[in-house]
Amino acid sequence: MNIEDTKIDGCYVIEPKVFEDERGYFFESFNQNAFDELLGYKIDFVQDNQSFSSRGVLRGLHYQTGAYQQAKLVRVISGTVLDIAVDIRKNSPTFGKYVSVELTAKNKKQLFIPRGFAHGFIVLSETAIFSYKCDNFYNKESEAGIIYNDPDLNIDWKLNPSEITISEKDTQLPLFKDARL
Repeated sequence: MNIEDTKIDGCYVIEPKVFEDERGYFFESFNQNAFDELLGYKIDFVQDNQSFSSRGVLRGLHYQTGAYQQAKLVRVISGTVLDIAVDIRKNSPTFGKYVSVELTAKNKKQLFIPRGFAHGFIVLSETAIFSYKCDNFYNKESEAGIIYNDPDLNIDWKLNPSEITISEKDTQLPLFKDARL
């Protein structure tokens, strides 16, 4: 595994070592010991989630508050997504900044997002299967979010607004300045 720093402390792009030959490929998508060594601390993932979406589907920006905050390790099994992590740690020097990484089935990159971040992604391919590990269980009462097109965050989602499909629930999310952090 190779780990690459991003412009925000705590977020890392992780590239697995891929073994390819005429039969296809093999790679270790997760190894607890190697992962902990790369991060320099231990993460215990307790829940895996997977979604299937079509081109233009935008999911986010979501996060959990309080004792239910979640660190995530995200990857794409099929297709291409633009993955976004927004720093919502109030005392962070990068508070309100975001990391944007293109994750694809081909590049096999993963993004580690620590606790204290809002997360979302948009599908850039015809379809995508998106998978992520969480270090804490989902709790409905702790669910929170930020509207994807917040003008203060100014996230470039790479698609025209007319191409974006978003859930009714996500269209009701507050602006960053009004979010429950």
